[in-house]
Amino acid sequence: ASTRCDAEPDRTITNAMTIDERVLIAGAGPVGLTAAAALVRRGVPVTIMEAGADLSRESRASTFHPPTLDMLEDLGVAQSLIEQGLKAPCFQYRSTQYGLMGHFDFSEIADSTHHPFRLQCEQSKLTRLLLDRLAGDPHFDIVFSSPVREVAQNADGVTVTVEHDSGPRRLTGRWLILADGARSDVRRALGTTFEGFTWPERFLVVSTPFDFHQAIPDLVSVSYVASPERWHFLLQIPGLWRVMFPVFADESDERALSEDFAQSLMARVVPGISHYTIAHTTLYRVHQRVAASFRSGRAFLAGDAAHINNPLGGMGMNGGIHDAINLTTRLAEVWHGRKAGSELDRFDKQRRLVTKEYVEKQSIQNKKNLETPDPDFRDQLAQIGADREKTRNFLLTVSMINSLKRAEQLG
Repeated sequence: ASTRCDAEPDRTITNAMTIDERVLIAGAGPVGLTAAAALVRRGVPVTIMEAGADLSRESRASTFHPPTLDMLEDLGVAQSLIEQGLKAPCFQYRSTQYGLMGHFDFSEIADSTHHPFRLQCEQSKLTRLLLDRLAGDPHFDIVFSSPVREVAQNADGVTVTVEHDSGPRRLTGRWLILADGARSDVRRALGTTFEGFTWPERFLVVSTPFDFHQAIPDLVSVSYVASPERWHFLLQIPGLWRVMFPVFADESDERALSEDFAQSLMARVVPGISHYTIAHTTLYRVHQRVAASFRSGRAFLAGDAAHINNPLGGMGMNGGIHDAINLTTRLAEVWHGRKAGSELDRFDKQRRLVTKEYVEKQSIQNKKNLETPDPDFRDQLAQIGADREKTRNFLLTVSMINSLKRAEQLG
């Protein structure tokens, strides 16, 4: 069938195509480049098609969970990423009403990961490390300024048409991985629905060089602060702190992006401090959506093209990288002829259900926990902290290790 990304799907059957023995990947973000690195490592040739003229420099996601770092270690880039980031071995839950409610240390699950900490580092650092590692490999190719405009597939492979400065260009491959983001034109062209909802609040992220360690006793670099009025989240990255707040429906974008509004929210963080140096602010809408299927014939959805969620807990990019590793492990086996094509059905079965059961459920609960006006969450954290087995299971869940175990159980 042939589909265009700017029109209703055309279900006609294409003529026979001469297929290149490659895997095509739409999008050179952390998910697309992880998929490429994992395939090339297994001897599978890859071409990435990136709409931008270069790799994105947007900050966006900045949390890498322990099992994600284990996966990146296998690809040879974890140590270089760690050297550019900030290790966060602990995280906290605080409250404007009750103070410190819970303190958790990833050392409790050191037997389940090579990296018992969260790493705070912008995703753009990872994409450059991966591209540098892939550069010059005969199995790897990347074309920039090449958004995908049309997709066709038959029983043997996929053909995509990309828009390039020199005119339309056709590329063929055995499979296509869609890692082109939440607004994926290709997903829409394939007719795959993106089910879910948009939160009424927007999130405002204020970045400042202010050292909160000096102002808040015993603070760690990842701290969630619950409040019935307006919660906030403190996240340290090299050189900056990011402070996240909800922006309510009756507060306009214009007001939310003003200096006065940002300062008024920041004044809530530390009593007595009312003016901060602000490096930049980012306002964005927040969604909870999962694609109806992670597979459409020879095309597979991964990362934000397949699922998006609120950022509390840092599960979005990590879940996308987990998608990429799960899928490419299977694709390589099928490409080399070691397993039948039916092996690829397990990707949708495992990753979509895990996304629904863990990533969506946990990220929604994380938001509700910060909004709650009663002591229930405080009491729950106290119970977890008082029981080592409960602490361990909690850490295995928030680190996303349990979600990977669940995927394996699904067969």
